[in-house]
Amino acid sequence: MFIVLVSLVIGLFVAMLFVNIYFRIKVIKSYRRLVAHKVEFGPAHVFNISKLRTEVLPRYPAQADDILTFVNSLRYSIRMATVLLFLITAFGAVLMYFRNIP
Repeated sequence: MFIVLVSLVIGLFVAMLFVNIYFRIKVIKSYRRLVAHKVEFGPAHVFNISKLRTEVLPRYPAQADDILTFVNSLRYSIRMATVLLFLITAFGAVLMYFRNIP
């Protein structure tokens, strides 16, 4: 049981690393295109899609696809990292419990 839990924690950690690298590359690519076109918006627009659609997209209609790709990738990356971090913590807590049992 201990070996299975350790393997799960290591696997989840590796998954979190790969998710982070993949989305970081995807987000940075979109971010560079947005910076090149001088698109500006704040964190409130990232987390509130309706605000993004009403305030930012009308100002930059040519970059709408890049803006949505950037925002969606960023939000998905945060969501995946949160889930994986929770799973790693939960399995780590179970490992700590089983480590103390003789």
